[in-house]
Amino acid sequence: MFRLGQFLMLAGLVLLLLALWNEDSLPPAHLLRPELLDDPRQVAVDRSAFTARAGGVDYSVQPLHRYDLHGLVVSRHDSDTWWDYIHKEWNDNLNVADLCVVFGENARSGAYRDISFSSGQFVCNLQTSSREAYAAFDRAAISNNHLLTTDDAIAKRIRKARVGDQIHFSGFLAEYSHNVGPGFRRGTSTVRTDSGNGACETVFLESFEIVAPGGGPWPMLVKIAIGMMIGGLLLWFAAPVRFND
Repeated sequence: MFRLGQFLMLAGLVLLLLALWNEDSLPPAHLLRPELLDDPRQVAVDRSAFTARAGGVDYSVQPLHRYDLHGLVVSRHDSDTWWDYIHKEWNDNLNVADLCVVFGENARSGAYRDISFSSGQFVCNLQTSSREAYAAFDRAAISNNHLLTTDDAIAKRIRKARVGDQIHFSGFLAEYSHNVGPGFRRGTSTVRTDSGNGACETVFLESFEIVAPGGGPWPMLVKIAIGMMIGGLLLWFAAPVRFND
C-alpha cells in the first residue's frame, strides 16, 4: 500500500505538470467554427449616452458602433486579479476582463499557432522568434477587447472564458467615463488596423457566450491528476508502520 501510494503521487504529479503545460494550448485551424473565419461586424449608431452603475460608481457610456465578434481567445486578463492596480486606482469597475482574440485571416491560416500571446492590464502582447511566423500573422485580424457589463450573468460567463475557447459576443463599441474623485475616461478603437495606445476595442456587452470550449482533455486531466495525488497521499498515510528489529 505504501509503494502504491508513492506511485500514485508521482504519476499524479507528472500528469498534473503535463496537463498544466498543455491546458492553454490553442486548437488547430481545422477545429475552429466557420463563424471565426469572418471579421467582426460593425455598424455606426446614433444613440445618446446612458448611465451604467457598477461597484457603487455611475458611468456615462456613449455607444459609437454596434459590434459583433466571433473569435478564438489567445490571451486574457481579469480585472479582479490581485496585481491589477490601475483598475482599482481609476475606480474602473465596469471593465470585467480583457480578452485578446484572433479571427478572420489568422483563423483561416492558423498563423496564431506559431505565436506566443500574453496579456497585461490593458495590452495584448505577441512574440515569436520566427520572422516567417511574424510575417504570416495578420495584425489586423487580432483584437484586445475591454469587456464592459453590469449584468452579473454575463460577467460570470466572461470570467469563465479561458485561452483556447471560441467565443461570440455582441454589444457596442463605446466610450465611458465617471466623475468620482479625479475622474476617468476611456475611448475605443473603431478599426482593426491600428496599434499601440488606444488600439483596443472597448465593448459594452449585450450578450456573451462560449460557443466551443478549448483545452481539449487537459482541464479534465488536471482534476484526475489532483485526485491521483490525493489518493496516493491517503494510501501513504494508511500504510502500516514497519519497524526494523
